[in-house]
Amino acid sequence: MNRRTLPAPLLATALRGLAAGVCGALLLLGSASPAHAQRSGKQIEQLEGTELNQKLGASIPQGLTFRNAQGERVKLARYFDGETPVILHMAYFSCPMLCPLMLQGLTDAMKDLSWTPGGGQFKVLTVSFNHREGPKLARKKKNTYVQKLGKKGAGAGWHFLTGDRETIRKLTQAVGFNFRWVEKEQEFAHPATAIFLSGKGTVARYLLGIGPPDLTGGKMRTALVEASNGNVGNVLDQAVLYCFQYDPNSNSYTASAFNLMRLGSALTVILLGGVLVFYWRREQKKNRDEDLDTAASSFGSDSHWNSSLEEEARRKET
Repeated sequence: MNRRTLPAPLLATALRGLAAGVCGALLLLGSASPAHAQRSGKQIEQLEGTELNQKLGASIPQGLTFRNAQGERVKLARYFDGETPVILHMAYFSCPMLCPLMLQGLTDAMKDLSWTPGGGQFKVLTVSFNHREGPKLARKKKNTYVQKLGKKGAGAGWHFLTGDRETIRKLTQAVGFNFRWVEKEQEFAHPATAIFLSGKGTVARYLLGIGPPDLTGGKMRTALVEASNGNVGNVLDQAVLYCFQYDPNSNSYTASAFNLMRLGSALTVILLGGVLVFYWRREQKKNRDEDLDTAASSFGSDSHWNSSLEEEARRKET
């Protein structure tokens, strides 16, 4: 079958047109890049000083005093019993954009959990880093998001706190949460993260982001099991925690090849041991059955021999 080819002049024209199109696209991108760079530069400038310094293993100062949504003065130590993990969520309640997204993401992740805040598996502290905010606004936000969560009794385990400037500074510094006021925008610039604390107030894990795929119910559950050092969750949770380790680069729990190999080896040994025990027990049973059959045959022969002797004796007597 003959294949048709484009004439050389037409092919050359097509190639020139393609090259012109590529060059035009590059020029268009080049002309747009300065403006994009300016916008990016402004964004980077606004975010300066708002880095998150992950302080794994650090302890929060539990002697700090805040006000809860009812206006009561409470120490952070009130929320730590030595066992139950706590999710610390830094936000500010009058935030126009990022904080509502963070709170909604946190709420959606908790919806996916079978656990409830205050149900014995974990607690949540949402703390405002805006010292101008008070219990009235905290109470309003608490009612809104507890209602959105829709789990019975969640209000007993999800606490909204406010404090003064110095108290807030000590807490945020302890967990490496940096923020600053942007005068031009009239709002705070800050990172988005959920901080998982042990029941003793030690920083165990950070999950960055405002929702899926960074903050999900599954990741939250694994982080809570890790923060509790195995005090919450079931055997499956322990297996997941053993096989998956947190990767800060991907902000996710990824499979640990070494632990998976160790677990696989252990399961193989257990399986082989079970097979060997099964065959050993079957062989033992077979041997016992053979011994019983032999004994029964021997007994039968002896009985027949004794019967013959008794019959012969009776004949002689007669």
